[in-house]
Amino acid sequence: MDPAAADPTATAAPDANQPNCNGDAVDLDMMGLRIGSVFILLVASLIGAVLPVFLARQKFLHVPKFTFFICKYVGTGVIIATAWLHLLDPAIDNFDDDCVKARVPEYPWPLAIALMVILLMFVIELIATKLQRESETDGTDSDGWSFDGIAKGKPAHAKKVADLEDCDHANREGPFSGPDPKAVPGPADDLSYPPGGKDHLGHTRSHDANETGLGGQLTAIFVLEFGVIFHSVFVGLTLGTTPWENNQFTILLIVLCFHQLFEGLGLGSRLATAPWPETKSWLPYLLAFAFALSTPVGIAAAIGAKPTNATDQKLTNGIFDSISAGILMYTGLVELLGHEFMFNPHMRRAPMGIQLFAFGCICFGAGIMAVLAHWA
Repeated sequence: MDPAAADPTATAAPDANQPNCNGDAVDLDMMGLRIGSVFILLVASLIGAVLPVFLARQKFLHVPKFTFFICKYVGTGVIIATAWLHLLDPAIDNFDDDCVKARVPEYPWPLAIALMVILLMFVIELIATKLQRESETDGTDSDGWSFDGIAKGKPAHAKKVADLEDCDHANREGPFSGPDPKAVPGPADDLSYPPGGKDHLGHTRSHDANETGLGGQLTAIFVLEFGVIFHSVFVGLTLGTTPWENNQFTILLIVLCFHQLFEGLGLGSRLATAPWPETKSWLPYLLAFAFALSTPVGIAAAIGAKPTNATDQKLTNGIFDSISAGILMYTGLVELLGHEFMFNPHMRRAPMGIQLFAFGCICFGAGIMAVLAHWA
């Protein structure tokens, strides 16, 4: 007779093939290096995010505008690849865990969550753009700036953009031709497009240009900021809970240094080229520092929490990675890629060589992050 059948209180021996869903404590060896990684990644993130902002504003060192052009488009590739390879793929892996599958109904949750976030981001931008246009039509934006005039019920900058569009169509000689970008009038200190260009909303750096169309660009920047910070905190949590065996921690630390450096450059170049109001010139630095602090905060939280590899942690990581993926997908593909190429009259008017060079920068940035995805 089976003893287990005779004793109803007896428990069956655990199956060696079954995963331990309760979680085991992560062995946090080499605590000195783990604490040091907080400062290592802080420096790497600061260099990437703050350096473009600083170089764009300092006067004693001449930095060619083409440098910011390259960094901006390389950063676009970095953001797009981060969404697909560094966020969505790990989220899928977390939801494929046997313990997580036993907890939630079977469904492609990472893809569904990312899709819902993309649609939510579109609604948020739609509302923000509508409010911005209404404030411009009223002659005053959210900061109380007044506009010079309104033509036929539209803000003054709308006529400027329309004139720019007419010029665009009138000057086209073929699918691969266009006027020399140097011939397009523009302020000397415009960093958003080389040389002497205007950004994708037809801004200049004059007083009335800072008063027009800021809402769309700044909304995109804040969305991007939220996405990369959200992602970077979980990058820190991942590093803080990585075991020491087989040099896993060391390899991941080295890879994340480059990851945060390039991601910081992508964010910093956008912060540097945005038309910030003079009264908010400090804001790009604040946003850059916030990004730099996000990964160290995640590492410190992971070390102090005495983490395990429990199902709850995997499920949480999968959910938040999916949310971050949706945010960066929308920002990278719509705000950065689509707006700069499809809705930027200056870029559409530029020679094919400039367009292909910008696309090559995007591919370079995406390629770097694709290589890093092999380790992290």
